[in-house]
Amino acid sequence: MAFLSLAGGQAKENQRNNPNVIVILADDLGFGDVSLYGSKTLQTPCIDALAKSGIRFHQGFATSATSTPSRYALLTGMYPWREEVNILPGDAPLIITETQPTLPKLFRQAGYSTGAVGKWHLGLGNGNINWNETIKPSPNEIGFDYSYIMGATNDRVPCVYVENGKVDNLDPNDPISVSYKSNFEGEPTGEKNPELLKMHPSHGHNMSIVNGISRIGFMKGGKSALWKDETMASVFLDKVKSFIAANKERPFFLYYGLNQPHVPRAPHSDFVGKSGMGPRGDAVLEADWCIGQLTAYLQSIGLADNTIIIFSSDNGPVLDDGYQDQAQELADEHNHKPAGPYRGGKYSLFEGGTHVPFIISWPKEIAAGKRSDALVCQMDLLASFASLLGEELPEGLDSENHMNAFLGKSKKGRTTLVTEATGRLALKEGDYLMIPPHNGPAINPSTKTELGNDEEYQLYNTRKDPSEQHNLALKKGKLMEKIKHSFTQHAAKK
Repeated sequence: MAFLSLAGGQAKENQRNNPNVIVILADDLGFGDVSLYGSKTLQTPCIDALAKSGIRFHQGFATSATSTPSRYALLTGMYPWREEVNILPGDAPLIITETQPTLPKLFRQAGYSTGAVGKWHLGLGNGNINWNETIKPSPNEIGFDYSYIMGATNDRVPCVYVENGKVDNLDPNDPISVSYKSNFEGEPTGEKNPELLKMHPSHGHNMSIVNGISRIGFMKGGKSALWKDETMASVFLDKVKSFIAANKERPFFLYYGLNQPHVPRAPHSDFVGKSGMGPRGDAVLEADWCIGQLTAYLQSIGLADNTIIIFSSDNGPVLDDGYQDQAQELADEHNHKPAGPYRGGKYSLFEGGTHVPFIISWPKEIAAGKRSDALVCQMDLLASFASLLGEELPEGLDSENHMNAFLGKSKKGRTTLVTEATGRLALKEGDYLMIPPHNGPAINPSTKTELGNDEEYQLYNTRKDPSEQHNLALKKGKLMEKIKHSFTQHAAKK
């Protein structure tokens, strides 16, 4: 499927007046981690300021309760479960094909410069990656003119940055080797060499040690290219500013994947101890600072007024996701609810798995301080921006045009949304969340997250009962049958 342009592919006369667009995607940030959404324990003034300059959604969703699938949906406009997309290992091939429509392709066709900086976790190459050569396909082959990303994700090897398909700062005399099957002879691991660790794993994450932190997977070599977790935020922020500076004379689209508060949480020393909530809370403050730095930079170069900033999170929150950083203990002590009023979190079919912060700022067009209860989803950015930019999309995408809701011009968003957690599906329809029967444990034994699995149907009015304590499946028989039918229609593979 290829894009069709209403203008025959030619640059539009008003291209220079088109808004810049920046999508900022936090990693494992919950609805209840943002002070404007109700957090009393964590203060996020820069995120709050972004919301106060535009519109904040109280029914904003990712498609999925885990990282790779939700990012796939955002960039492709397709439900990830159609292709059985799940969390990827660090050496997985790129799961977005070079022929698929994507958000950056849409913007590039409309005359934009396109960039991706930060967390990626959508795979690289075609399999059997040689990290010592140019890696293709990379983000550059699916629509991005420039990319500076993690090789995988924070807690997986290889712990290197990849710029336009090449490992940054790699010494050819110290090549990288990666394995997800077995360790390399003589290389220490978190399991066998805990004395080398500055952060200890709680479950898993006990393989190769990089920067005093053991990860998932094994690697050796590439020492000059290895990242330091404590400087990751500033490295990515500098690349973001450099991309904007290089493209400020024409419209640009930037996908900015924050690394916070995903594990391992090792914020810069400037933030250590500042939240009173341990490394996870400190990492949230660091993410908030990054957003403040970005918005201040846009203001300083005169681009703030006509730049659309979309801020959200890839999925719901998780506390203990593999490292002993006291996140669970401190949340309990301070009564911090990272998912806010919602049940569950990352990995969960309950609403806390996919109900996330969702903010859009466009000072030129969106009145400041708006609030919306429209049901909106990250997957719909593709169709919505196609409408705004006057571009056509091929048929068959799951993305819907809800630009009027995104701009605060309509109170109506989606009517239905299929949500997903590790391949298990549920249906959000209006105020209701329906979870069909799923086999499996009720609670993830490692993360202590309620997964939503049950032998019976579940139906919750999440507006009236956000903590999902009252199962209405038997009490509302007619409504239940209607939603079951809707689920059958919407969850069918195309």
